[in-house]
Parts: sequence; structure tokens; C-alpha cells
Amino acid sequence: MASSSFVDYIKIFFRSGNGGSGSAHLYRDKLTAKGGPDGGDGGRGGHIILRGNENVWTLLALRYKKHIFAGHGAAGSGGCKTGAFGKDVYIDVPLGTIGRVAETGEFICEITEHNQEAVLVSGGRGGLGNTHFKSPTNQTPRYAQTGEEGFEGWYSFELKVLADVGLVGFPNAGKSTLLSVISAAKPKIADYPFTTLVPNLGIVPHRDHTSFVVADIPGIIEGAHEGKGIGLRFLRHIERNAVLLFMVPADAKHIAEEYAILLKELELYNEELLDKPRLLAVTKSDLLDEELQSMIRHELPEDIETIFISSVTGHHIPELKDIIWKFLH
Repeated sequence: MASSSFVDYIKIFFRSGNGGSGSAHLYRDKLTAKGGPDGGDGGRGGHIILRGNENVWTLLALRYKKHIFAGHGAAGSGGCKTGAFGKDVYIDVPLGTIGRVAETGEFICEITEHNQEAVLVSGGRGGLGNTHFKSPTNQTPRYAQTGEEGFEGWYSFELKVLADVGLVGFPNAGKSTLLSVISAAKPKIADYPFTTLVPNLGIVPHRDHTSFVVADIPGIIEGAHEGKGIGLRFLRHIERNAVLLFMVPADAKHIAEEYAILLKELELYNEELLDKPRLLAVTKSDLLDEELQSMIRHELPEDIETIFISSVTGHHIPELKDIIWKFLH
């Protein structure tokens, strides 16, 4: 997906509908001059509702919608008739979207399944009709309850990409190249840093017609958790991944040190990320002979499974997919 079309954070001003007023009607017909109360309740104001849509991958469609209002509820009427509900507004969002109050950051809802619905802003309640207020001592109340006003304010949507595997590495680690080799995704690939400016998703076919989803997360640099580079903008996407695949190129000066820096950045951003299964792939291993691979392997951390791969030659790519599948299941 192009950088111009990928939007993962927006703010919108929402206003739910007002509830309709209850009716203070008294029953009258040609045979009844002084009937009792029969005023109906007012209708509920319209809700603002988020709805998951698996066919939507970005918040782009909402980028230019800054004000969205729901409909007002109708007033009640005689004959104990309840007023019509205000028209609800449905907002289709990609899976992985979180709704918050923009000013406070208060969590409201999270959409993770197709067609899942969650009320972001509730409509005002309809007022009670005068039938609710009759009593032995007040048999003909001539008053009813007014409808409740709707709620309004700025709300934010934050998208965290849903994927089975997240590719974690410094710029030019070979993440986009790997994604293009193991899936049908066509990310931008070049030999300069920060080629990838948005997360790219790819569906990776596996054995027996199975598959899993891989996300190429834009390059992280040291200090990303503090806002350096573009890492802070996309670190949140890693929170959604079931398995983390760390990628360090074979021509790095110190592979173990680069891995340690990446791991530290994730820990400083959210230490819960360290609880996820992780795997280390040494990319561009076509530059190494068996002797060099053996020397490098002795310097690598022992607490993580490591595999040497080459996206150019396909070296150990099938084995990598098998290991990922094992982690996922």
C-alpha cells in the first residue's frame, strides 16, 4: 500500500443524537372527555458505532471527515406511542482499530473481528411519557420528561496492524526483500535507509494450503522509543504480532549488538513485547561461507533460535517458514 494511502491515526469530532422528549398527552375521543395519561416515551438519540471490516486496511476513508453527527430521537405521542430512534451512524474501520477519547486518551473500544460492532458515543436517552408518572394521588400528570442530550467531543482512532509475524530490524536489514520473496506483496525496495515508510502486509503460503500473515514494520533505530527516526510512529504495530522475527544483515559490524539494541528498544517501548516468541534471522547470508557462519554463530545469543537466510538465493527460506509455523502453532 502506498505511503499516501496508509493512515493509522486520525481524530474526528463526533456528536450523538439527542433523545426525544416524552409526551404529556391525555387520552381523548368522542366518548371520553377526560381520559387518563397516554403519552409515549421519546426515542433514543442515534449512536456512533464502530464496525469491523476485514476488507479495509487503513483509516484513509475517514481522513477528511472531521465532523460526524448522529440523528436525534423523535418525541413520543399519544396512544403510548414511542418516538422513533435517531439514526445511528456506522463507521467501518480496519481490524485492529482502537477508539479513545482524544483529550484524555481514555480507552473506549477495540475492534478485532469482522462485523464486530462497538458503540463509541452513546445517543441521549429518550424522555419518559406522562404514563410513567401517574399515581393514586396524581392520576392525570400533565408533564413528561425531556430527552437527554447527546454526547459530543473529539475522539481518536489508532490502528495497530494485525499480523501473525512482525519483521523487526534496522533500516536496510532486508525485511522488505524477504516479504517480497515469501509473499505476493510488492513493497518498495532500495539500498538506502527508510525505504519503507508504512507497514506492509503479505500473506505467506505454507504447506498443505495453509498460510500466515507477515508485517514488514518500518525500520527502527536506536532511540526509536523516544521518537527518533520513524520508529515511534510504528512501534505500536508490533504489539499485535504473535511472533517477532528479528532481522540483522550478515554484513553488520556486530550482529549480537544490533540484536541487543533492537530488543532493548522494544523493552523500553513496552516490556510486554519481550514475552512474545522471537526468532533471529541473519540475512544476506549468501555473503558468508560455512566457516564464517560457524564463527558468527558462536557469537550470537543462546536464548534465541537463529537461522541464516538469503532472500536473493532462497537459502533456508523454506526452513524459515517451517520454524515460523512451528512458533505459531
